Amino acid sequence: MTRSLPPKVSAAGFDRALAGWRAIVGESHVVTSAAGLASYLDPFAPGEREAFSASAALLPASVDEIRAVLRIANQFRIPLWTVSTGRNFAYGGAAPRLAGSVVLDLQRMNRIIEVNETLAYALVEPGVSYFDLYAHLREKGYKLWVDPPAAGWGSVVGNTLERGFGYTAYGDHAATQCGMEVVLANGDVLRTGMGGIEIGTAWQLYQPGFGPSFDAMFMQSNYGIVTKLGVWLMPAPPAYLLGEIQFRHEEDLETIVDILRPLRLDETIRNNAVIEGGLRRAAGLSARQQWYEGKGAMPESAVAAMLDKLNVGRWNLHFALYGTPELIDARYAIVQRAFARVPQAKLSAVRYKGDAQPTAGGDRNLAGIPAMSAFRMLDWRGGAGAHVDFAPVCPATGRDALRQYSMVKTRAAEYGFDYYGGFTAGVRHLHHIFAAIFDRDDANQVEQAGALLRSLMSDARAAGYGEYRAHLAYMDFAAAQYSFNDGALLRLSETIKDALDPNGILAPGKQGIWPAAWRDRRGYT
Repeated sequence: MTRSLPPKVSAAGFDRALAGWRAIVGESHVVTSAAGLASYLDPFAPGEREAFSASAALLPASVDEIRAVLRIANQFRIPLWTVSTGRNFAYGGAAPRLAGSVVLDLQRMNRIIEVNETLAYALVEPGVSYFDLYAHLREKGYKLWVDPPAAGWGSVVGNTLERGFGYTAYGDHAATQCGMEVVLANGDVLRTGMGGIEIGTAWQLYQPGFGPSFDAMFMQSNYGIVTKLGVWLMPAPPAYLLGEIQFRHEEDLETIVDILRPLRLDETIRNNAVIEGGLRRAAGLSARQQWYEGKGAMPESAVAAMLDKLNVGRWNLHFALYGTPELIDARYAIVQRAFARVPQAKLSAVRYKGDAQPTAGGDRNLAGIPAMSAFRMLDWRGGAGAHVDFAPVCPATGRDALRQYSMVKTRAAEYGFDYYGGFTAGVRHLHHIFAAIFDRDDANQVEQAGALLRSLMSDARAAGYGEYRAHLAYMDFAAAQYSFNDGALLRLSETIKDALDPNGILAPGKQGIWPAAWRDRRGYT
C-alpha cells in the first residue's frame, strides 16, 4: 500500500513533522498505520471511502499541546482537519475534506469542567458526548436536562458547532450555546463574549459580551479550534407530556405544518416537534424485506399495507409539553382542538412526573435522555447498512413542506430509493432530513446514492432552497447555492479565512471555504 502524504509535502518533511508531533503528544497518540487510520475513513461514504483519507491522526490532550501542534503544522504547511469525536456520520464522519490532511482528534479532551445548577449551564471540552454529560448530571443529582440529538454518542461541542439540533425546548443548539475558548491558526487563544474578561463571572450567561460577537463565526467554519464550549441546560420541569398524532394521508402534511406553526410561534409547543414520515417510523420497527422484495422504491400499495400492519401513520407528529400539570393540561387542550380538524388524525399522550423516564423509544430524546435509536434504520435495506443525508431548510409553511417532500420523494424513487425522512419544526423554519439508505457493499447502491444526492441538490437550488449541512463530497456544491451577488458570502468567508489562517492549515474546504493555498482544489474529491 502506498504511503499517504499530506499534499505538497515531501516524505522527509512529513517525517520531521511527525517526529515533532510525537514529542508533543506522545508516540501512542500519533496514528500513522493503515489499520489505525481506517477509523478516520467515512464509514458511510457515497463513493470511494479512500477519497477523503487522512495521512495521520493526532490526539492532543490540552490546549498547550494543540498550540505546539499548530506551530509544526504552520512550519511544514500541513493541513489539519479537526474533529471532536468524529461521529458526524452521514456527513463524512472523521474524514477530512482535503485528502492527505492530518486529523486533529480532540476526543482525549473530555472534561466536564463545570456544571452550574443555579444558572443552568455546563462548560465542556470537545470529547464530552451527550451520554457523558447526561450520566454526569444524573450521578451528581443535578435537576438539569441535556438536549440530545438523534445519536447520543456524538460530541456536545461537535454537534453544536455543526448547528445540530435536538428535541426539547432547548433544541436549537447554536442558540443555546454561550461562550467559547478558541485556538486560532497562529496558536493564539481567545475566549468569546464575557470570557474576554480575565476574571469573569458571566462567560456562560450572556452571549454577546462587549463589542462584536464572534461565537457564530466559529460554527461550521475553519477559522479556529474550539477547545471549550458553554451550553445552557434545561431546568428539569415539574412534569411533562409526550404526545403523538398519527395522520392517515400523504397530503395531510400541508395541514400539519400550517396547524403546528402558530403553536410553535406562540410557544404552546416549545420543543422541536418532529413530523416523522411513515416509512422512517417503520424502519425502526422492521426490515424492508418483510414488506417488499422487488427492485426500486416500494410501491404505494406495499407502503400502505406496511403502515396498516404496523399501526403507523403516513405522518407521525411527536411533540412534548413541559411545566406544571395545570399548564400542561391547558396546552394539551389547545393542541387537541387545533388538530381535531384533520380527518382520521389519532392523538395519544402519556404524562410523566419531572423525575420519571419514558420506558422506551425515540421519544426519550424529548425528555432529555440520549439514545441511539436513529441507527436502527441501517438494517432497512439489509447488508452493510449506511446512509447519506440531504438536509435542506424549509420555510414553515404547508405549501413548502409538501413541495419539498414531493420533490425529494419523486427524485428518490427515480434512483430506486424509498422516502426515508421527515421534518423537525423550528419556530419559523423546518429542518427537512432525508436519508438515502444503502448497502455499502453493493457498488451499484453506493453509486446511485451519490448520484441521487447530486440530483437532489440541483433540484433544491432550482427551487430556491438551500442546505444547512452537507456531506464532505458536496460541501462545495452546497456553498455555491448561496450565490447572491456572484457569491459575495463565500468571498467574505474566504477573505476572513486568509486573514486568520494565511498558511491555510485549518480544515481546508470545510463548508466550501478554501484558503488561498488550496483554492485550486475546490470541486475536487
